Amino acid sequence: MIRYRNTVAVRAARALRAARSTPAPVTRALIVSCCLVFALGPASGLNPAHGTGDALLAAQQAYFRRWGVVPAELFTGSARAALTPATALFVHGSWVHLLGNMLFLHVFGAMTEERMGRAQFTLFYAGCGYLALLGYAAAHADSGQTLVGASGAISAVLGAFLYLFPEARVTSVLPFLFFLPLRLPAWVVLPFWAALQWLAAGRAAQGPGVAYLAHVVGFGLGFLYAWARFGREGRGRGPGGPVVGDGRAARACPADRVAGE
Repeated sequence: MIRYRNTVAVRAARALRAARSTPAPVTRALIVSCCLVFALGPASGLNPAHGTGDALLAAQQAYFRRWGVVPAELFTGSARAALTPATALFVHGSWVHLLGNMLFLHVFGAMTEERMGRAQFTLFYAGCGYLALLGYAAAHADSGQTLVGASGAISAVLGAFLYLFPEARVTSVLPFLFFLPLRLPAWVVLPFWAALQWLAAGRAAQGPGVAYLAHVVGFGLGFLYAWARFGREGRGRGPGGPVVGDGRAARACPADRVAGE
């Protein structure tokens, strides 16, 4: 037992030092890629090539339909449609949508990447993100709404983080506590977040809004993958109960967006 605890402590300490001292290249590359794709696309409003007013709105709708997931088209056998759960991971519907997702990826991605390794984390992120969007599309197979966003993959990162670092402390801001920042262990914060997504998914009506079901699917996939891949030997608490990432409060929720037309 003592040997096991020492092993976990050493691994957790290494992961924490790595998160603070290394650039977490995959996590950073994902953040930069999402930001560049958004800046160049019509949703940002920064690229004058997309026009303004009605022309910009039309460009946004066409852009989301081309690169986002349309559930009604996904299971038709089209090769292009089959690729959209991958391309949709890099497309976001608004500045708030983008920044909320990137904040969560920044906070939770580095330690998860270091624990898994760069290649494994890349495949994990892409695979779970694809399956999360696929799961949402299967549950709304008749929907013509477009689904975009990275939060299915980011939710998987949260699920894996919960399993790998359950006692690592996360700085959280809770609206019902007057936005008072609190440092709570991951095993408190992340299951609470997942429960909210589950409840919201049950109440969500079809139409423009947040694809909560994709969050639930992604979170579950991430947790199960970490459990199956690493087992008990892969778990760590984080020495001294560290603040995750750089200690910034996680004020936003990762969100896939169902874009209306």
